[in-house]
Amino acid sequence: MELFRQMDDGGLAPLAVRMRPKTLTEYVGQEHILGEGSLLRRAIAGDYLRSVILYGPPGVGKTTLAYVMSQTGKGEFITVSATTTGVSELKQIIAQAREKRAFYGTRTTLFIDEIQRLNKGQQDVLLPAVEDGVVILIGATTENPFFEVNPALLSRSQIYQLKPLSNENLRTLVSRALSSDEELAHLRVEIDPDALEHLIAVCSGDARVLLNTLEFAAVTTTPDKDGVRRLTLAIVEEAAQAPRVNYDKSGDNHYDVISAFIKSMRGSDPDAALYWFARMLYANEDPRFIVRRIIVHASEDVGMADPNAMLIAHAAANALEWLGMPEARIPIAQAIIYVATAPKSNSVVTAIDSAIKTVSETGGEPVPKHLRDAHYKGAARLGHGIGYAYPHDYPHHYVRQQYMPDKLQGTKLYQPSDQGREKLIGERLEWFEKFGADKK
Repeated sequence: MELFRQMDDGGLAPLAVRMRPKTLTEYVGQEHILGEGSLLRRAIAGDYLRSVILYGPPGVGKTTLAYVMSQTGKGEFITVSATTTGVSELKQIIAQAREKRAFYGTRTTLFIDEIQRLNKGQQDVLLPAVEDGVVILIGATTENPFFEVNPALLSRSQIYQLKPLSNENLRTLVSRALSSDEELAHLRVEIDPDALEHLIAVCSGDARVLLNTLEFAAVTTTPDKDGVRRLTLAIVEEAAQAPRVNYDKSGDNHYDVISAFIKSMRGSDPDAALYWFARMLYANEDPRFIVRRIIVHASEDVGMADPNAMLIAHAAANALEWLGMPEARIPIAQAIIYVATAPKSNSVVTAIDSAIKTVSETGGEPVPKHLRDAHYKGAARLGHGIGYAYPHDYPHHYVRQQYMPDKLQGTKLYQPSDQGREKLIGERLEWFEKFGADKK
């Protein structure tokens, strides 16, 4: 019930708490759901809020947003943590909410931090009160609510996914803290540009880590002769317990590392591929960029030698969307190991490039009449579709007939390698050529 009390404790609270905004104007980040004119922003500003669940990684502003709601909305605002509350406390809150609504017309908003930790019984207690509007629920969770929260409770709530803060958001927070926090202003703190960029990189979009690391570095730094506490790269590295990794996301080093990553997978070295993957993660590279490269590699360098590589790569992309980081690092690593150790073939690349080259050189050759669409009116009179042999009417569901345009008969674009499953594909195509049935 006292979750927000520490926010008003002044200098006794950590910097991340002292810097929590009280209004939407002060709130930083989550522009995709709180931008000007957005539905959620209008609902908060107009005090029209309904039950919501805020879902996202730590330090992105879930509790802060709930605090802003508590400062903006009217009526009773109660906060509990799912790790310490129980059924009896929830029943008491709901009973009091009913009384306040019946006798005073007062609305009760209930904020539950870590809502995924409520057991089924606790969630069942909440359900009727949320459904009847006795309480407006605001739940915060770092876990996917579709897996962790009662579906009936979900159906009565709006789900908002919060994302890691952008580098620009984090720069804004540091600038605001240095200029407006009384404690830091008293210490006269300045931060070098390279130290700031390193601080932003190591916090991985987590505002709480950013601000608390900034404060720790500031209070432990010795002032210079002018009384200024200058935070250098070395100081921030020590405060964050994370040395800087040479990785410029917009420069040559970015392309060098991703090149080494791809070539390690192509070269069937899972250890090196995992190292370069970790190097990119450590430098706060966008994991979606990494997964896209895995998908490309799975088709470009593994291809038909092991088609499952493409499925595993896409599964990693799906896991990233559903789980987010850091949990998704595990299925992404699994995909990296799989494609790195899979048999290799670039025959798919050769085949499609050969096909495109053939089209560019020969133009649009006519479609053989027996392959043309025979369903439209008048097609039969033109001879379209006549003579087409339906493969499923033949042994092994194969029949030898012309599929290429007349001038391109005999052209081979796909040449299977002898690697992995592709060796079997080559043998199957060879069998069709030698033993497949001819059209009757």
